[in-house]
Amino acid sequence: MVRLTLDKLLDNRGITRYELAKRTGIRFHIIDNYYKNKVVRYDSDVLNKICDALECEIFELIKYEK
Repeated sequence: MVRLTLDKLLDNRGITRYELAKRTGIRFHIIDNYYKNKVVRYDSDVLNKICDALECEIFELIKYEK
């Protein structure tokens, strides 16, 4: 199973979902869906903007669990 770790990344960096939405230009409800792992199909543009805003690598944002 593929899971996002956006909640942990934001918590560790002290950044809110609202702040991330402002930094990326992505609507809050989309960020919220990624934060709560409610996304079925991952948008590469959204992932790219999140990684740019958080200055992280994609492997820090996505985790694979068996």
